[in-house]
Amino acid sequence: MTTPAVTATRMLPEHAEQVLAIYRAGIDGGDATFEETAPTWEAFDASRLAEHRLVALDGGGRVLGWAAAAAVSDRCAYAGVVEHSVYVHPDARGLGVGLALLRALLASTDAAGIWTVQSGIFPENTASLALHAKAGFRTVGTRERLGRHRGRWRDVVLVERRSPAVA
Repeated sequence: MTTPAVTATRMLPEHAEQVLAIYRAGIDGGDATFEETAPTWEAFDASRLAEHRLVALDGGGRVLGWAAAAAVSDRCAYAGVVEHSVYVHPDARGLGVGLALLRALLASTDAAGIWTVQSGIFPENTASLALHAKAGFRTVGTRERLGRHRGRWRDVVLVERRSPAVA
């Protein structure tokens, strides 16, 4: 498969069905999240920052992946810290879609004065760990046996990226 022409753009309600299908595929894979089911669009929409939600579209308008950020806390000391997610359609993995989304998300958060973008990744999700390293994230550490998922304890690798635009 050749690398598709990808456009990262603002996530809109008309992308909802495809975004949630990609999220479900990640959940079903077992190494993307502790979540067991995808939320409704209303819950998804309410839990992520509208100005930091992106989709990657191919030339025909098909959603190949998405990235979104959520505030980690409503305390003012954490105003510049977000947790993010990035998901790629199974058919588009390994084609640069995730990196394009992550770079666009980081440009968005940098422009908004967000100084830390972080995420927790299962250590078995080596593709996500490699993607984040390529995008300039560093591993902070591993939270061992953080939670039970599908009947077993799971570790979570905490990664973060500090904005070079925020002093």
